[in-house]
Amino acid sequence: MTRGYAAVPDRERSRLRSYLDAVVAARPAPVHTTVAFNAVYFGYDLGGDGYGGSPLCLDSFPVITFGECAPVLPVGAMVCVATGSDPLYAEIVYREGAHPEVGALGDVPAWVSGAPAGAEGPGRPGEDAAPRRRELLVPDLQAFGPALGLSPVQLHRLRTRGRWINEDGHVIVDVCYPSSEAARRDDLAAYADHLLTTAREQLFSPFVPVSLASLVGGTDDEDLRAGLLGLLDTVRGVLYSSAALRTWGHYAMTRASLADCWRDTGPLGGDDVRSLVAEVERAATPVRRRYGLVAPVTVYTTVGPRLRGFPGASERLRGPGYAAAVCRANLALADVVQGDSDGGLFGNGSRITLDDAFEGGGVWRSHHPGDAETPGNPLVPAGRGWTSTLPAPSEPEAEEQLEPVDLPLADDDLLGTGDLLRSDEQEIVWRAPLRLAHLIDGWFPLHPFVAEELHQLHGAHPTLRLELVHSGGTLDVKEAVQDVTAELGDASGRLTGIVWPGDFFPGLTLELRRRRGDTVIRLATTRLKERVQVGDRETGHCYDSRVLTREDVPGSSRHGDSAVGLGPRQLVMRTVRRCGLLTLEGHALMDRSVLPSAVYGRRPARSQAAALDSAVAELLAERLLEPTLGSRDAWGQPHFPPRDGQQTIPLIGYRPVRPRVIRPWGGGEPGSEGPRDAQFVAGHLRRLRPGCLPSDVQRAAFREYCRRLGKADGWELPYGYTFVTEHTRGR
Repeated sequence: MTRGYAAVPDRERSRLRSYLDAVVAARPAPVHTTVAFNAVYFGYDLGGDGYGGSPLCLDSFPVITFGECAPVLPVGAMVCVATGSDPLYAEIVYREGAHPEVGALGDVPAWVSGAPAGAEGPGRPGEDAAPRRRELLVPDLQAFGPALGLSPVQLHRLRTRGRWINEDGHVIVDVCYPSSEAARRDDLAAYADHLLTTAREQLFSPFVPVSLASLVGGTDDEDLRAGLLGLLDTVRGVLYSSAALRTWGHYAMTRASLADCWRDTGPLGGDDVRSLVAEVERAATPVRRRYGLVAPVTVYTTVGPRLRGFPGASERLRGPGYAAAVCRANLALADVVQGDSDGGLFGNGSRITLDDAFEGGGVWRSHHPGDAETPGNPLVPAGRGWTSTLPAPSEPEAEEQLEPVDLPLADDDLLGTGDLLRSDEQEIVWRAPLRLAHLIDGWFPLHPFVAEELHQLHGAHPTLRLELVHSGGTLDVKEAVQDVTAELGDASGRLTGIVWPGDFFPGLTLELRRRRGDTVIRLATTRLKERVQVGDRETGHCYDSRVLTREDVPGSSRHGDSAVGLGPRQLVMRTVRRCGLLTLEGHALMDRSVLPSAVYGRRPARSQAAALDSAVAELLAERLLEPTLGSRDAWGQPHFPPRDGQQTIPLIGYRPVRPRVIRPWGGGEPGSEGPRDAQFVAGHLRRLRPGCLPSDVQRAAFREYCRRLGKADGWELPYGYTFVTEHTRGR
């Protein structure tokens, strides 16, 4: 499941689907993908206790205060709502924008629909590096069971006071985002960041059924992030594929609850929902006049505030009921648009589209005449309200289309003679990575000690024998033993005329040894325990991740290195990996604002810059690149991590992902049908019978398990439980 929905066998999908169907039916609000993940990972009890028996550490929850500034809290976040007495623990099950310009009846200025976080007015996006946005959060105050929940009397008292939650039981806060990029982040990526940072302690609790660290086989951040996103993708795919559920965005509802709503004749029942749909459909229809032309009309309607205008709706919109009403109304609008219109164009001449999926629960745009606009998918938020307030682009001038520049190949931090492993009276052994220049021109540098001795014994251009050993690979006879020429200077030297094997690549670690006084140099590769996939390359041999990131890029091969002919996606990947700040782990991070100039050598044509921006967005969405934050000093030099007192800037980063299979489930391939003889069981807790105690061996095994998860201190088995070590179970 850490590899995503497509990698999960049908039988396991069915088991997960059965549980999630029951969770969605039991929860009072539509279940977001992240909330469904919480239920599976932390253990949501369907009998009424919710997370009351889960391993969550309540003291580690972030605290939010009504009406004040708060950190980014995605849907699924476990929080503590500050009150005047006892803390109030809750799970955020829904969030939306709460812009102060939204009217009481759902009317909203055009510029608010689709506006970026921090926008200050029509056409003014704001210049704050850490933008703020007012948001409405719907907490499920009963998510932790009756023991930690509130009685109806206590909840009524808190709502009436309106100091910690509003009269509807919701929390309104000003969310401060670390960057504009963070504000645009997808819900699942934002929640993954939250779990790996703010909620890291609860994510790696040893009391969860199976820890993420056990699932991915380690605590490396890039493996954890990839595994977590894979799990979220699995949960999302299962929710979308359920015949018993319907989804609006990431929110899932049962079809039975939707049918009950349509049959309901009370407030916000079927009649009110049909009235809302008809109102949106007719909102822009102009009043027919006898004389004169009819001017175009555009109306923007926010779903959440508009629902409050229906008689008797107040009680239905309290607590999680608000989220349910908003999602049902949006689904009804979407069904009508898909079923009764031609791509959003209705028979009355109006075009209805979803313009903003976040603000006010959803902003729907009604425009007449609709046939004058370019058609598109009416359910993909276009943000036309905001873009309509931006300055009209001037008449484009003919711009010079630039050719991408060939970026320099060498890096000072990667150059060198390699690591000296041994130098004694018998031999010299050193290790160095293979570089792209070595592959292209057929040469390899010698260690200075070797070059100096060879120059003294054999002159400036001796002929040497090079013997290659490629463990686990195949070598041609001409490759295994070669006669090469040594070009020797006073303090340096290199071997030339080398024929490199076809599967050698930039970054491959080579170990070389030469016996004293000998004219033979032996060159060998080192095998890994298992094959790994690094980016687009699969290898079973040791490599230098920095060189691999820098030089094994699109446009490079043993035949040359050029950016000519590459598409925008390849140009972006090549430039980030070749020019970005390089970490010891082989991660490359680049200031996003300078990317176009780095690709083309100077600021390119607008069409070329737009193509690069689009490519970056695609690569970020596919998680081939990752957004992060850095800083820029007074001289314009970027830094990562960001430094105090410096301007914060958005970075895009390349991480060489290393997918690997931890253990097979039985003897078959993933997804294969048929019986399995064995099944791997991860370490987990098991409740003991009354009066029984765990052995000292199991206590020690649990402490070792905690140590592997990064929780070395203070973790003991909870009372009444023992620890079952990982094992293989046969049938």
